[in-house]
Amino acid sequence: MIFQRAARREFTHSAAGVFVALFAILLTTQLIRFLGEAAQGSIAPEAVIALLGFSAINYIPTLLSLSAFIAILLALSRSYRDSEMVVWFSSGLSLAAWIRPVLVFSLPLVFAIAGLSLFVSPWALSQSAEYRGNLDTRKDAGQASPGAFQESSSGDRVIFVEAVADDASYVKNVFVTAVQNQRLGVTMAATGHQEFAENGDRFIVLENGRRYEIEPGSAEFRILEYARYAIRLEAREARGIERTPKNMPTLELISKDLPAFQAELLWRLGVPLSAIVLALLAIPLSFVNPRAGRSANMLLALFTYLVYNNLMTISQAWVASGRISFAVGVVVVHLFMLCLLPLLFFRRIAVFSFVRFFR
Repeated sequence: MIFQRAARREFTHSAAGVFVALFAILLTTQLIRFLGEAAQGSIAPEAVIALLGFSAINYIPTLLSLSAFIAILLALSRSYRDSEMVVWFSSGLSLAAWIRPVLVFSLPLVFAIAGLSLFVSPWALSQSAEYRGNLDTRKDAGQASPGAFQESSSGDRVIFVEAVADDASYVKNVFVTAVQNQRLGVTMAATGHQEFAENGDRFIVLENGRRYEIEPGSAEFRILEYARYAIRLEAREARGIERTPKNMPTLELISKDLPAFQAELLWRLGVPLSAIVLALLAIPLSFVNPRAGRSANMLLALFTYLVYNNLMTISQAWVASGRISFAVGVVVVHLFMLCLLPLLFFRRIAVFSFVRFFR
């Protein structure tokens, strides 16, 4: 039908505009956060763009769900304000007839949201964690600034270099302090460089230096002179990234029969389910009285979205704590919001029937 094509076109245009606006706000807030971390030295400045991309991918499912909800609200609210709904109802069609075009528009987005929530977002979080780990390892690898004390990411080693060659191939006048086997070791060297072993382990190799070993609380100490001394760096890649429920693949998450993993799976399933429920709720919530204020329905719709989102968060927390089962968490919140749907439709249809009767 021409009407359905026009409605889908308007939904699409509104959703695209809303998504671009929300995505710009997201990028701005996340960029400020990452720049703050870079200013504090938590992450390298060159890592900001990559981490920003991974963070944006993680939030896209939520943004798509909210964009579809707002787009349907805006399109139908405009129809009320322009009195197009009067023509719609006068032709004998009810408000429920909007369900079909809304579903045709929403279902492709829901499938996209499901794919992003179940597979792409966990991948983005795992890549972000791995990228942060690689940055920490590179930092441990001796990227020391001349004239500055640099602590390793594990906090058990401090390195100081007086000068770095122009090509960064070696450093001069190196000072390293570390705690090993409950003994404090202070190592000094005239020069040093980085080497890779055949198995991929990385070492800082110091040359022509001296090492002091002191046991805290004891007057005994040792002095070692050496021509070559290698310090093995922490190979964080060998350990891999820290596996958490948030960055774990969905298929692996399903096999874990623990509340924390089930709570994360509950959230991933809830995002696409809430998207389709919100799209349907937008139909009765879009009512606008042209003679009254134009923002009342938007405030009600925003309140509905916040309540829905908070209920999902609460159910996730309860599943994680073991207060409710996974099945109850999946069904109760979405079923409750679906029960509101016929009530809202009935209220709107009853209002219009009352108005038409007295006309």
